[in-house]
Amino acid sequence: MPKTRRGPKSGVNQGIERVAAILRSLSKLHKSGARLTDVADETGLSKPTVHRLLAGLAKVGLIEQDSEKNLFYLSFEMFALGAAAANRYGLVDIARDHMARLESRTNDTVFLSVRSGTEAICVHRIEGSYPIKVLTLAVGDRRPLGVGAGSLALLAFQPDEEVERIIEANRVRVKALPGFSPPQLHKMVETTRQAGYAFNQGRIIPGMYAIGVPVMDLAGRPITAISVAAITSRLEGERRAKIVQWLKDEAKALEKRMVALTANLTQAGIDRLTAA
Repeated sequence: MPKTRRGPKSGVNQGIERVAAILRSLSKLHKSGARLTDVADETGLSKPTVHRLLAGLAKVGLIEQDSEKNLFYLSFEMFALGAAAANRYGLVDIARDHMARLESRTNDTVFLSVRSGTEAICVHRIEGSYPIKVLTLAVGDRRPLGVGAGSLALLAFQPDEEVERIIEANRVRVKALPGFSPPQLHKMVETTRQAGYAFNQGRIIPGMYAIGVPVMDLAGRPITAISVAAITSRLEGERRAKIVQWLKDEAKALEKRMVALTANLTQAGIDRLTAA
């Protein structure tokens, strides 16, 4: 059988896909650093290929290497690029005032999350002034959709078919997390829809609660999600009800601003805004 020649474009695409896979694998281990073998295992690429691509990425300044421990990290340049991407169309700038008001009223930490495929990404955080801070997410952290209050708010208000597809796509990752499973996610989605907000009752870190609400577009799709996290005693009873209402008020106000900004965008432009 004659061999099929692969055109130069497919080779370029393959190279881009490999680089993207390596950067994603490094992002998952951005705090501890990743060994070459970690990246190879995560991406399924051969060690020689990973070594070559890591060397190229280091040369152009997108990653850094700790030569003593032989660990690789995303560079500050990648952080700067990520911050710019997170704020396209001014999303973070637009949401910042609403988040600041929530922090002022609650004194607890406020997060802004957006959807990226089957994941939620934290794109902004304002730390609360309360002495005991809940910093469960850093800017750039990723979680499977449904894991965490903001992430659950982004998942629950998707169409039923999309919720099913996302949970199935994340099945293996979700089952590996203590306190989570696909059936539990389905129940959490239903509870969130009935309540009108997402509530993480210490599922990720015991003793720490979080509440999240979606910000919708005109079609009823979540654009982003705002969440507040605090120790258990600060998100119970009447105080929780107050914070839920404050979150909903700010989400509605942000919705109006976002709808006005996206009114003249094409669908492709809106899609770029709603997915990281």
